[in-house]
Amino acid sequence: MSCGRNKKVDVSNINLEVKIERFDRDFDQMRTKPMAAEAIVLHNKYGAFYQDFIERILPAGSMRDTGYFKTLHTIFNNKDYKDLYHDVEAAYPNMDKQNAELTQAFKYIKYYYPQKRIPKVYAYFSGFQAQTSIGDGYFGIGLDLFLGNSRFYLAITNAFPHYLSRHFTAENITPRVVEGIVREDMFPEDDNDKTLLSKMIYNGKIMYFMDSILPDVGDTTKIMYTTEQMKWCNDFKSKIWGYFLEENLLYETDYNKIQKFLTEAPFTPGLGERNESAPKLAVWTGWQIVREYMDKHTDVTLQQLMADKDAQKILNESKYRPK
Repeated sequence: MSCGRNKKVDVSNINLEVKIERFDRDFDQMRTKPMAAEAIVLHNKYGAFYQDFIERILPAGSMRDTGYFKTLHTIFNNKDYKDLYHDVEAAYPNMDKQNAELTQAFKYIKYYYPQKRIPKVYAYFSGFQAQTSIGDGYFGIGLDLFLGNSRFYLAITNAFPHYLSRHFTAENITPRVVEGIVREDMFPEDDNDKTLLSKMIYNGKIMYFMDSILPDVGDTTKIMYTTEQMKWCNDFKSKIWGYFLEENLLYETDYNKIQKFLTEAPFTPGLGERNESAPKLAVWTGWQIVREYMDKHTDVTLQQLMADKDAQKILNESKYRPK
């Protein structure tokens, strides 16, 4: 599918290098070495992330005492831990490709936002608790949820059905890191944005930001669609827009009524035949609106777009009329 529409900018003069630190390997040292001593080493090296990992991501208990060591011993002695460690090592003997991709993406972020502090990036696995995590000065990548066609995913379909796990691939790491940083750190959603239109445009701006930062990444990967879902959206874009208008959904604020257009799902109930419709239709539509708005307003910078809170103005001036 088509890549980002933005012209690539030259970031070769930006001095920045990302090296993903392998917390998963350092953490495994606690299995074979004196745990109390290793805990101090890890806490000194990883700071806030170590505490967040123990208390929130695993979670194994409180760091206020050493009671959590007992939980860690149980984890380390579990066959599933050893099998998962093996599979993560097999999939990621190194992260050279991800280091290069993230270096390039973070250079793009620095190009547009020179004052942005780039987080340290840590790799971990947590028994399928968290695919990504963000905290004070760091961004964490849960490698156990980027294993591709993993034997483990068949056993946890209740938590991660196939429509989600099919995107748990190495090529999704960089897009999910960028999306996490832009959504959770740089531009969190305003709690006052209650209407579907405001959520549509907010998500459209997030996707357009990803266009700018990841110009070589395909649209299907950015929005986590299959090729068939993307084709369905393009084939039926006028019907999708017509549905939003006919059902008076743009200014709807009841989240129960609009959430099915915003969240991950196998398809969108009520649209398409034989459950072939794409999910997240408000996100996809918002993306198209923002793209058309920016195509018509070539003087508007990415920074100005992201700062613009007027969803109605962006819709009006996009003149979005899909045929």
